[in-house]
Amino acid sequence: MSAVILQVRMVGAIERFVLAGAVALLAGCASGPKTAGEAEAARDEIRAMAAATVAKLDSLKPGAARAVESAHAHAVFSNFGLKIFVAGGGTGRGIAIRNSPRDETFMRMAEIQAGLGMGVKKFRLVWVFATEHAFRNFVDKGWELGGEGTATAQVGDHGGGLAGAVTVAPGVFLYQITDDGLALELTVKGTKYYKDAALN
Repeated sequence: MSAVILQVRMVGAIERFVLAGAVALLAGCASGPKTAGEAEAARDEIRAMAAATVAKLDSLKPGAARAVESAHAHAVFSNFGLKIFVAGGGTGRGIAIRNSPRDETFMRMAEIQAGLGMGVKKFRLVWVFATEHAFRNFVDKGWELGGEGTATAQVGDHGGGLAGAVTVAPGVFLYQITDDGLALELTVKGTKYYKDAALN
C-alpha cells in the first residue's frame, strides 16, 4: 500500500515540476523587445521568415508566390524557427502585408483552446486576401480560426492561381506548410490572430 502511495506522490511531483517549468517558460516569454534596436531586429527576422516561407510555398506549388504577391494582401506566420520567440512568447508571430500600396502590420497568433498546441507539429501559414475588407477585418478586428469542423484544400483555381489553398471565408484563403510539405487539411484550428503591440 505504501509503495502505491509513494508512486502516486512521485507522479504528482513530476506533474508539478512540468507545470512549474511551463509557467516559468511563459513568464520568461511575456516581454517583447526591450529596445528600438531589438524591435527592428525582430521585424527584420519576421520579414525574412515571410519571404522564405513564400519561396518555400512556391517550390511546393509553382506559381503560388506570384498569386500570393499579386493578391490584394497576404499574411505569413510561423510557430518555429524565430529567435525572437524566446523574447516574444505566444504561439507564433507573423506579418500582414497589403501588397499595393505596401503596408506592413506585425501580428501574433495564440492558442484559444487548452492543450491544442501540445501535439501540433512545426508549421508556417500563408494567408491570402482578395479584398481590402477581408484584409482589414483580419488585421483590425483580429481573427479566430475555430476548432470545429474540417477545412480541406480545394483543387480548383479560386480565380487567382491559388490552387491547393483552403478557403476559410469569402475572399480569404490559407496555405499551411508543415515538415511534410503542403497540408491538404488544416491542423491549426483553435488559434487567434491579433496585432503585435510590441512591434507596430
